[in-house]
Order: sequence, then C-alpha cells, then structure tokens
Amino acid sequence: MTRARSESFLAGLFDAAVAAADPKIALAAHLPEPPLGRTVVVGAGKGAAQLAQVFERLWPAPLEGVVVTRYGYGATCERIRVMEAAHPVPDAAGLEAARALKAAVTGLGPDDLVVALICGGGSSLLPDPPEGLTLDDLQSLNEALLASGAPISVMNDIRKRFSGINGGRLAALAAPAPICNLIVSDVPGDSPGEVASGPTVPGRPSAEEVTTLIKSRGIQLPDRLMAHMAAQTSDAAPHIAQTVDTRIIASAALSLEAAAKAARAQGVNAWVLSDRIEGEARDVALVHAALAIEGAKSSIPYPAPLVMLSGGETTVTLRHKGRGGRNSEFLLSLALALEGTEGISALAADTDGIDGSENNAGAFADATTARKMRAAGIDPTVMLQTNNAYTAFDAIDALFMTGPTGTNVNDFRAILIGAPP
Repeated sequence: MTRARSESFLAGLFDAAVAAADPKIALAAHLPEPPLGRTVVVGAGKGAAQLAQVFERLWPAPLEGVVVTRYGYGATCERIRVMEAAHPVPDAAGLEAARALKAAVTGLGPDDLVVALICGGGSSLLPDPPEGLTLDDLQSLNEALLASGAPISVMNDIRKRFSGINGGRLAALAAPAPICNLIVSDVPGDSPGEVASGPTVPGRPSAEEVTTLIKSRGIQLPDRLMAHMAAQTSDAAPHIAQTVDTRIIASAALSLEAAAKAARAQGVNAWVLSDRIEGEARDVALVHAALAIEGAKSSIPYPAPLVMLSGGETTVTLRHKGRGGRNSEFLLSLALALEGTEGISALAADTDGIDGSENNAGAFADATTARKMRAAGIDPTVMLQTNNAYTAFDAIDALFMTGPTGTNVNDFRAILIGAPP
C-alpha cells in the first residue's frame, strides 16, 4: 500500500469524525425554547467561537453574550462578543474573559435564560484566582498539572479548587435564571462537569479529596498553592438556585462511530476499541500496536482491510522540554513497536487541530517510520525519551496539519491493517 493512499484514507476518517461534531449539526437538534426574557450566551473552549457563530444563526429570538476561545480560534459573531486568551497556560486576557462572563450573567431573573456553550480547553481560558492567589499562581498550577501526566479528570478536579468560576460557580452567579448547557465533550466518559472544569455544572470535590489526589500522584505544586488548599475550611458546593438543563451535543463516541461508518462505506471493516482510553501515550501505543499486529496475523476480530479506532485523552509525563504533543508521542512509540511489521499504518490527531501546543493536529506512521527517521539523522528512541516527537515527524514530512477545526472531541486514533479497496 502506498503511503499517499493509506494517509488519504485515514485523513478521510478524521474528517468524518470532525464533521460529526460540527456545530452546525450538533447544535440544531438541541436548541432550548426561547425565554420570555433575555437570552444570554456564555461559552468557553477551543470551539466556543464557532459554536457561538452557529447559535446566532439558529436562534429565533434576540440574544447577547460573550465567549472565550484560544488565540487564533476566533469566529465572526454579530451579537455575541468573542474574546481570545492563552491555552494551555492562562494569561491576563483570560482574566478579562472570566470577568466578562461573570458580568454577563449577573443580575438576571427567572424569565431570562443562560445558554452555556462549553467545550474542551475552557479550564485554561477562564482563570479566576480565588482570594489570596494571583494569575502567576494559576500559571504555575497549570504548568505543574500539564507536566504531571495526570488524566484530564484529575487535572480538572484540582483546577476547580483554585477557581472562582468553575465547578458550578458561574451557574450560581446566574441564579435565578435557568441554564441550558450545550456541551461538546472532550473528556473520557463524557462527564459534563469535567468539560472545561464545569463552570455552569454544579459540583466539585472537597479540599481533602483534592489534597489526596495531589499527594497520591506525586504532583509537585508550589507552596503557596498547597497553603491555599490547607487553609480551605468550607467545602460546600455553591447552591444552584435554578433549573440546569445539560445536554452533550457532540462526543468522541459519536465521532468514532461516524468514522467507522465512513470506513465501512469504503469496504473496510471497522473496530471501535473505546472512546475513553486514558494513560501514558507511549504505553497506550504499545497496547494498540500489539492489537494491530495480532489482528494482522489472525484476522480477529475482522479480516483485513480493518481499521482500529479509539478516542479519549492520553497524557504525557514531561521528562524533557522537547517539541510534541500526546498524539505525536503516541505515534512515535507506535512506530517503534511496529518496526518490521508491514501492512499497518496509523494516524493519531487531536480533533481540535492542535496536538499539545504545536501547529500540527498529529502525524502519520507505519512500519517504515523509524527507519526513515534514522535515515534523516534522527534517532526515534532518543526523540521519544526526550518528548521530541514533533521534531522527529517533521524531519520525515509526516506531520498532519489541519488548522483549527472549530470543534473538540479529543484524541482520534486510526490504525489501518491492510490496504483500503
């Protein structure tokens, strides 16, 4: 199978997965009834601007509001203010955005409606340090969490204890206005309160539970942050004095099924492993490689051509400051494991179009990838050890570039066994 042919097929499956989470499709089926009073739209995440743009076009009544997205991910809206801030480490623009969202929902009544457009990335885009802490503290927090290798659910539970807006606090501020949460899930299991750390979804863990999480995972937080945890005496969740209607409008499960359907339409068997895979990216890759090699030998569970699909969110424990993201690191580990096994190719990418903090969505790999890297003067084993997967794939022109996609249902992994018809 030629490289171009397999890459075109895999990229087509990625496109199908992203299309299934397109705001134009996802929002239309989930619009609430317009209220008697005002409609106020708030939102946060890497796809929030696109959600807001589509919502404006679909909404049959007057509206206003503000959403925040990552720099470069904006979209033109007529009535909803679109702000941009830093991701994954927050900045001063994020502070301003958090203040703007809080102001937008203040002073509403029971006849008004808050529509919350929430998707992945919102945690970093809405820094709101509690009393006694600063933006510098939240930047240190995010840097420590990103380097820890902790799952996204753990990171977001910890973030909620250091925020005046997440864990339902924005919802409490909007009371007594009812809230309709329209959520594009990027978290394994699709727990609404974990997406963007749940600014409009009630609930957060206790200080004791979060302290246990920090210690059990060996996460090194600065002394100021640990002192803040130790000083917290009230763990009562904010009272949500209104109706909260929460709807998952797009998710990894729906996108993976769309990709599977696209594969089958082309005569390729599809096997969806799971939409909630977590763990160290390089280790998850070894399991995927073992399944692919066994599938190629035994034709179990389906004969070739077969594509294995999976989603969720892996993690990377930073050992060195190389260039890369969790999907490119997954693929580099996969490429080393597949070396010598012909007829298997793979794509791993983030559905928002950005793998980590680089400009690629992910990369392509097959059994020849490691050999090509060596021929280009790159040692793939060293690149994996130093978290430098981007550099390795860039050297052989195997990066997968899409630009911002306007949505985010997290990791997409497709491993093709055999050639598409």
